[in-house]
Amino acid sequence: MRRCLVFMLLAVAVAAAQGRVSSQTWTVGGVQRTALVAAPIKPDGLAPLVFVFHGHGGTSMNAARTFAIHTHWPEAVVIYPQGLPTPGKVTDPEGQRPGWQHTPGDQGDRDLKFVDAMFEWARKQFTIETKRVFAAGHSNGGSMVYTLWTARADRFAAFGPSSSIFQRTVIPNATPKPAFIVAGEKDELVPFAAQQRSLEATLGLNHAAATAVPWPGTAAQLHTSTIGADVVAYIHPGGHPMPADTGALMVRFFKQIPVGSAR
Repeated sequence: MRRCLVFMLLAVAVAAAQGRVSSQTWTVGGVQRTALVAAPIKPDGLAPLVFVFHGHGGTSMNAARTFAIHTHWPEAVVIYPQGLPTPGKVTDPEGQRPGWQHTPGDQGDRDLKFVDAMFEWARKQFTIETKRVFAAGHSNGGSMVYTLWTARADRFAAFGPSSSIFQRTVIPNATPKPAFIVAGEKDELVPFAAQQRSLEATLGLNHAAATAVPWPGTAAQLHTSTIGADVVAYIHPGGHPMPADTGALMVRFFKQIPVGSAR
């Protein structure tokens, strides 16, 4: 654990030394909120914006290390927010560890308001390409991605949830959007069968084919949508942790989304 923490600190320190990553603070609803922000390599150019959410009990540093979106997409503004103590759905019912609201309306929508604040800040600090805004997250961070999909779909071009479930109670209120979905066949924390049902419901929402074809050059499968809301499903043989190439593949998917797709 200590070695892992040292590695994360070193990774962030190296990126910060390059002038691209900094810690930012906002006050939202009277509460101090923080995030790591990676600036684009061309600060004066038109830049995509990506929000990346850690899992329950995780940190923004961990999300920066495991997803490494800012490394795979240096032209983008990438924000790794830090969650607040939150009761977990599977573990930590007392809410002692950091996480995110699970659905719209949960926790007084504190995290939706946090994203709103970060979004407005980013638009003032950088030249954001507002039609190329994305959200990715793992586990409880994936729940936050689905919450944004339900409540803020008009601001996002596509989503990338990993090891999480799109709640059936909120899918009817969601807008079809392209998605890169990650699930592990041996996931013992979020049962794979539940993730499969979630994927099937998402395919229905997006008018995407139930039968997939290989996504070229990867182990993922492409479900083509009739309305421009394609779904790539990255089903891997592992457990709850996402594969090491997830961040790189998400960036590839996001880059391929046509501007204005499924809007």
